[in-house]
Amino acid sequence: MKKILIIDDDMDMCKLLSHFLQRKGFETDTAYTGNKGLAKFKEESFDVVLCDFRLGDMDGVKVLTGLREINPSALVIIITGYSDIKMAVEVMRQGAFDYITKPLIPEEVINVINKGLAAAGTSDKKEAGSSRIASKNISFNEEYLVGGAPRTAEMYKQVELVAPTPYSVILYGESGTGKEVIAKTIHQSSNRKDKPFMAVDCGTLSRELAASELFGHVKGSFTGALADKEGFFEAANGGTLFLDEVVNLPLDVQATLLRVVQERKFKRVGSNKDQTTDVRVIVASNENLQEAYRKGKFREDLYHRFNEFSITIPPLRMRQEDIIPFSEFFLAKACSELGKQLDGFDEESMQLFLNYSWPGNLREFRNVIRRAALLSSSGKITSNVLPWEIIGGVTDKTTNPISSENEQAASTTNVNASPLGLKDAASHAEYQAIMEVLKEVKFNKTKAAARLNIDRKTLYNKIRYFEENNQKA
Repeated sequence: MKKILIIDDDMDMCKLLSHFLQRKGFETDTAYTGNKGLAKFKEESFDVVLCDFRLGDMDGVKVLTGLREINPSALVIIITGYSDIKMAVEVMRQGAFDYITKPLIPEEVINVINKGLAAAGTSDKKEAGSSRIASKNISFNEEYLVGGAPRTAEMYKQVELVAPTPYSVILYGESGTGKEVIAKTIHQSSNRKDKPFMAVDCGTLSRELAASELFGHVKGSFTGALADKEGFFEAANGGTLFLDEVVNLPLDVQATLLRVVQERKFKRVGSNKDQTTDVRVIVASNENLQEAYRKGKFREDLYHRFNEFSITIPPLRMRQEDIIPFSEFFLAKACSELGKQLDGFDEESMQLFLNYSWPGNLREFRNVIRRAALLSSSGKITSNVLPWEIIGGVTDKTTNPISSENEQAASTTNVNASPLGLKDAASHAEYQAIMEVLKEVKFNKTKAAARLNIDRKTLYNKIRYFEENNQKA
């Protein structure tokens, strides 16, 4: 039986953790001060130490130092509040295995303990402790990371509740919040997990081909139908079909979709033969479907059919406790992709991450870190390689392509400067206009694209074109 020492000056927390861990098959002992914890650790042998970062007589750094002086391979897990995460990360650099944020989630506590024990059995504990921060040592088997923020925890409780049921689910969330990840989590936690999971971005389906993509077609049913085709509902039979941005489907396709969901029957385009399907449907939208049907953009009966259960995925700005763990996770993935060795982020970069509003949410966060990892050669990632919108648009020319107004004026009047061609001048003026709009909407690219009357892809391309040409100049 594995033995765990709990060091926390909150007696109630000690008792709760102790009782919970004992029910899970662990033997426990408790200490209410750092000094008493060190004394017990010196007298007895423990497999794991759970230590609160803030104690009455010392902090987690001193406790960890003392524990490792007694036993250099001590497996220590830090318990911390959000405000102390930075220090907890630093403690991990010094050899702690991991940290858990308050409020504690029982499943997370068990998972971290089990991971620590597994690491202790297969590798040097000291190396395992630093691996979560030193990206060169991280090896992730998980496709994605589950955050520990209170809003995230509440969301995953809803996922756990609805996953085993046959209910249809509506996922609401801003672009980039990870709606497909949640849909896949629901699928993998259901009795359909051994069957296909298929994701469809309804926003990319043309009006003419949407029905064919979803339900299939028979040869000759329309121009270009050169052979029979299987649709997504056939391909996902027995499993789960995730329809992202479902509000973009044409109304006639929505009518067919209603029949499929209600009767589990459909016809291929151009066919009179009914086919049956057993598919659980999860849909997602960044627009409220109730408002959409009131505006005539979505069928009301289809909304009520899908609305057996709904989950709202919080934006990253409302789950700041997840920023540090996700930064480490994304960096580890990027380092693995690039074959690099990077040692995390400097304090300024991490503070910028915490202060930024992340309008693109986790998708934007991942891309920012991938770009930063690509531009960094070694050591810690610094603010110099972060996009200029994150550092407030005030940085050097390598990061911010927009100079100050005085610098711009000087560059156009300097006799030694290269002449600005008409095309470049137009592009420069266009880019300045784009930047003004982005500032007004706090760099929300979706709102900026709408205000500029262009799509997001065009907006990204224009920004990228100017930045690339500016760096070459």
